[in-house]
Amino acid sequence: MKAIRRFTVRPVLPDPLRPLSDLARNLRWSWHAETRDLFRSVDPERWAASGGDPVRLLGSVPPARLAELAQDRPFLRRLAAVAGDLHDYTTGDRWYQTQPEELPAAIAYFSPEFGITAALPQYSGGLGILAGDHLKAASDLGVPLIGVGLLYRHGYFRQTLSRDGWQQEHYPVLDPNELPVAQLEEPDGTPAQVALALPGGKQLHARIWLAQVGRVPLLMLDSDVEENDLGERGVTDRLYGGGSEHRLLQEMLLGIGGVRAVRTYCRLTGHPEPEVFHTNEGHAGFLGLERIAELCDEGLDFDSALESVRAGTVFTTHTPVPAGIDRFDRALVARHFGPDAELPRIDVERVLRLGMETYPGGEPNLFNMAVMGLRLAQRANGVSLLHGNVSREMFAGLWPGFDADEVPITSVTNGVHAPTWVAPEVFRLGARQIGAQRAEDALTVGGSDRWDAVADIPDQDIFELRRVLREQLVTEVRERLRASWRQRGAHTAELGWIDGVLDPDVLTIGFARRVPSYKRLTLMLRDRDRLMDLLLHPERPIQIVVAGKAHPADDGGKRLVQELVRFADDPRVRHRIVFLPDYGMAMAQKLYPGCDIWLNNPLRPLEACGTSGMKAALNGCLNLSVLDGWWDEWFQPDFGWAIPTADGAGTDPDHRDDIEAAALYDLLEQRVTPRFYERGSSGLPDRWIEMVRHTLSLLGPKVLAGRMVREYVERLYAPAALAHRSLEPDSARELAEWKGRVRAAWQEVTVDHVETSASAALAELGTTLALRVRVGLGDLGPDDVEVQVVSGRVDEQDRIGDATVVPLKPVGSPDQDGRWVYEGPLSLDRTGPFGYTVRILPAHRLLASSAELGLVAGPSEELVEAAGLLMR
Repeated sequence: MKAIRRFTVRPVLPDPLRPLSDLARNLRWSWHAETRDLFRSVDPERWAASGGDPVRLLGSVPPARLAELAQDRPFLRRLAAVAGDLHDYTTGDRWYQTQPEELPAAIAYFSPEFGITAALPQYSGGLGILAGDHLKAASDLGVPLIGVGLLYRHGYFRQTLSRDGWQQEHYPVLDPNELPVAQLEEPDGTPAQVALALPGGKQLHARIWLAQVGRVPLLMLDSDVEENDLGERGVTDRLYGGGSEHRLLQEMLLGIGGVRAVRTYCRLTGHPEPEVFHTNEGHAGFLGLERIAELCDEGLDFDSALESVRAGTVFTTHTPVPAGIDRFDRALVARHFGPDAELPRIDVERVLRLGMETYPGGEPNLFNMAVMGLRLAQRANGVSLLHGNVSREMFAGLWPGFDADEVPITSVTNGVHAPTWVAPEVFRLGARQIGAQRAEDALTVGGSDRWDAVADIPDQDIFELRRVLREQLVTEVRERLRASWRQRGAHTAELGWIDGVLDPDVLTIGFARRVPSYKRLTLMLRDRDRLMDLLLHPERPIQIVVAGKAHPADDGGKRLVQELVRFADDPRVRHRIVFLPDYGMAMAQKLYPGCDIWLNNPLRPLEACGTSGMKAALNGCLNLSVLDGWWDEWFQPDFGWAIPTADGAGTDPDHRDDIEAAALYDLLEQRVTPRFYERGSSGLPDRWIEMVRHTLSLLGPKVLAGRMVREYVERLYAPAALAHRSLEPDSARELAEWKGRVRAAWQEVTVDHVETSASAALAELGTTLALRVRVGLGDLGPDDVEVQVVSGRVDEQDRIGDATVVPLKPVGSPDQDGRWVYEGPLSLDRTGPFGYTVRILPAHRLLASSAELGLVAGPSEELVEAAGLLMR
């Protein structure tokens, strides 16, 4: 019989055990080993059955066991110690509290997904895991962050395989009352809610759930409430599901509703209001519109409010391709804003212009969320050095007239939250060397360039650690593979072969990630005979563990999964290569430590960062990767191997895959497997162990989320807070009026004449020339602009590289024609072909970048020809 109604019945804990409830509701347990050990000791079997979820565990423990624990003095002492540690962690001063006082009082961090723990399945892949690690690291550092996201009733899908290896999706219903979240309530006990206006006089209501991530509150909006009609209730049904309007409503709820949720949370709790708003990808970009509307309600005009909002906004882009950006039909967006819908006091045309693709090749009838995110943020960044370069190229059209390297998008390379991803065995080995507290500080706060103590760990200990982790992975793989085959319809009697799958003494390679085509899941299958030889080599075999989900709408990705699964089903190799379905955090935490090699072979440069290899590295796993994302930035031969790429223009994609697959096989055959299996005089693979040691000691400190969040604080959050404070209403009006005046007058700004003291096109190194420039400023004055000389070595097309920029100074008053003369030095500081040019940029004390307006004036082609601006 099926129940007609469902309740969640929570246990009544005896008074001495009440702190267990607080520990279960704070997600710090997901990365704090002592808290997890305490819950495990409540009932080891039920802990395993609950999937390591304290909320589910406490809901299943019999009252008799709870009564027994309430009388267990050693347990109560442990409980008091762990609860006291959490109190100290959440209330004491940490790194942030020791920094200068001008740091922001609070930062709101918006993301469409958050990967905190498998017990709160609200993530699909790298973006969500990164967001979760950002919150955890902020908590460890004491950064006053407020996370903002959506609570999806089905989360992302669960993945199984059909008998023939085709991906199948399942969407289990998640009951928030069974998750480690609590409903935010008004003082009278009613649920706190936000509402959005929809076309036709309807409303979209959402309640606010709170997940406590250590010190950081995570607010999650849920539209499955009685006040909504069926369609509106489904807005937060699935992560990345539905059609365009469904996605638009999700993103309006995240951005606009999210700001309203933050205001509600701060009102109810007294938490400081955020001074900085951080948009993690374009999905939450509408948050800027809501903040503009707030300021307009306080009396500011739209342009002034826009400047104020931009000053305190940080935008992080994660995609290296335009296809990865959400774009909506202009008419659809227009229908959801204006007098009959949301933000009625803002002119719809102003909204639409923020997302308009005004650059060459742009589509004027589409609304681009990343473009809006960039226009609403004074500070923007990519997620690795290479991705910063790619992003500047990709969005250069928004700053016409500037070279790509001057586009105001910086980069902060991602990091990973070590306490979440480092295996307990690895942590214990480090703690044995330097003590538990120092080891914990090294993994959370970071700050050092190298972990020197790793050098003192004996080779034998590293070798044994790696084998233990490999053995644990073998056990985990066999359990998951057996469960998968049962789901595929196999009988137990057919599955005896699984007991021989993988070998704890064989070189183990891991490959696990989402399955878009650019990540090339099946590159390893390019030459199947060669791969088979590697898997079955008599002296130096390899074994491979593969996992990954294709998007439900991506049949191409599903075909790649099926191709890999069918190869792994081959009885000749199925003991050496496995595909594990339903890749998620719980699997990943076993997979990274147990692998010797982490494989990554995307199409360069389409991997924005790729943090899975970082998690592997923190466990002593070496990377074998294309030079893309973070690996392009930090690769050294001590840390692993770089797969050569054939990414030149015009390379046929199939031919490119052939070349790069062959390079992968060559590396495995000639470099990787010999290094793993060769034994030194001690009987150990000492050269391999040395690479593990270098990876831990030199790469480990770089890949930390603590390092990443400190960079965000110092390079982006602190300047954004200062800019936000500088733009009180009068300053915001002044800046907006000045920008309007400059834009209106810019067409009259000209470089009319350039002359130098050089008499020939040949000069000696170290010579300083006198430069004199005559410019027209129209209705502007010298206080509105900066006139610059830009110089450096030039290539064959006379393009200046590695440029030096020097401002020139105005001399005297304007002449009879209203022209101004600027003078300054030009230093010939490099040998070889050398060139310079002159340009005029807008200048104002409140600009974050001279490129901010996208306006630049330079010499005309005729003037360039006449002036001889090139010195050879």
